[in-house]
Amino acid sequence: MLTVPPLRKPVLPGAWRAAAEAPTRWSCVLRLRQDGHEIRVRAERCAAGRLRATYPVGAHDVEVRILDDCPQHLLTQLLRTLTLSLWAADPSCRRTVYAAPAGDLDRIGAAEDAGFRHVVDVDLGQDELGLLVAEPEWVTGGDADHDRVPGT
Repeated sequence: MLTVPPLRKPVLPGAWRAAAEAPTRWSCVLRLRQDGHEIRVRAERCAAGRLRATYPVGAHDVEVRILDDCPQHLLTQLLRTLTLSLWAADPSCRRTVYAAPAGDLDRIGAAEDAGFRHVVDVDLGQDELGLLVAEPEWVTGGDADHDRVPGT
């Protein structure tokens, strides 16, 4: 059985202001504000959440779920900033996961612009999602070409 560590609340730099709501041991809802926009985001350990059986989760993996409408021009910035903040709060975090509705090319594109890559599509029963992941450089070893077999 996988031991899931508590989720540490990320501290967002720059123009984003954040307040935590409804924290649990493995998740929290962040109410983020910037430029007149307010967006709620749920950060949750994947091993304790809805994605636990969808891929080989790591104990420190975190899903970032946007709960409110997020203007397209802010989504990339939000995902990038939040991911870096989660990694700073937990240096053992190997993966930040963003689950976009399958086929939603705008959200998938925004996540890819934030440094995420599409890994797999999953069916959660009521939702079909495309899982995108961002991994710190210490995990990828600086090799961003994930579609190439090493040594070829």
